[in-house]
Amino acid sequence: MTIFLFFIISIIIITSSLLVILSKNPIHSVLFLILVFFNTSILFLFSNAEFLAMILLIVYIGAVAVLFLFVVMMLDINITKLRQTFLNYLPTGLFIGFIILIELIYVVSQSNLNFVKTNSSDINISNQILENTKIIGNILYTDYFLLFQLSGIILLVAMIGAIYLTLRKSKGTKKQNIYKQILK
Repeated sequence: MTIFLFFIISIIIITSSLLVILSKNPIHSVLFLILVFFNTSILFLFSNAEFLAMILLIVYIGAVAVLFLFVVMMLDINITKLRQTFLNYLPTGLFIGFIILIELIYVVSQSNLNFVKTNSSDINISNQILENTKIIGNILYTDYFLLFQLSGIILLVAMIGAIYLTLRKSKGTKKQNIYKQILK
């Protein structure tokens, strides 16, 4: 059953990733990219990498939402026109939402977590997750420390660049002049 689910989720990932590239609408591309990340986190759960699955959900889907915000700011989309064409995006959004809902229902129905009682197997699972996180942290901060710091600097430069590119200068905008404030 697990191999069958692996192939189904892999087909969804491959199809969605192709639709990210082939879609002409940036909103549809972002929705398909979120679907790819969500299904990839399910594959991490199948391979008992719970920490990586949750980080993928939190960081990448959160980063995609921020990226989407910057794209909307840079494209200068007419909001009234976008609200009028909302129904054009509704089928794709509902389709992706339906796939994610079905996958969530299946994962929750197949999980054997007991929230009421605790026994020795629950303690072993939490220790396994702790060890998984500890191993990842140890490798990340010892063997790949410079690469980790370099990727952080690259992300910081990208964030500053995105803010600078989306900053609009208009005549009616009030700006703070710290030098004038200090002299008063």
